[in-house]
Amino acid sequence: MLWVKSLHIVLVASWFAGLFYLPRIYVNLAQVSPDSQAEYARLLLMAQKLLRFTGILAGPAVLLGVWLWLGYGIGLTGPGNGWMHAKLLVVLAAVVYQHICARMLRRFEQGLNQRSHVWFRWFNELPVVLMLLAVVLVVVKPF
Repeated sequence: MLWVKSLHIVLVASWFAGLFYLPRIYVNLAQVSPDSQAEYARLLLMAQKLLRFTGILAGPAVLLGVWLWLGYGIGLTGPGNGWMHAKLLVVLAAVVYQHICARMLRRFEQGLNQRSHVWFRWFNELPVVLMLLAVVLVVVKPF
């Protein structure tokens, strides 16, 4: 089980590294001047590759998390398991965040982005909060 846990941690950290950086590329895309098509295309390519990479990491990270959940026998009911409910919500929020990032990338690809670089800077902070919540919930198990 320790091998599964170790791989899970590495995959989650790598997945979140991609979620930390992808919106940063969006910040740069939102700042590109209209006459700089080569820069825009290069940033789009970087975002497309990073989104694909994070998707590849997210699947096994979630599957190994389920394996750990079942392997350790943590129930969804009973005293002391409230942290798991919250953790599952955080995981769901991370998956939804990734899907939102994918939709945003499609808007950039179509030239339809209406958001400013400042908005993307704030949006970029969400995965930091999600990872912090997940780590605190797993380590501290506050409820």
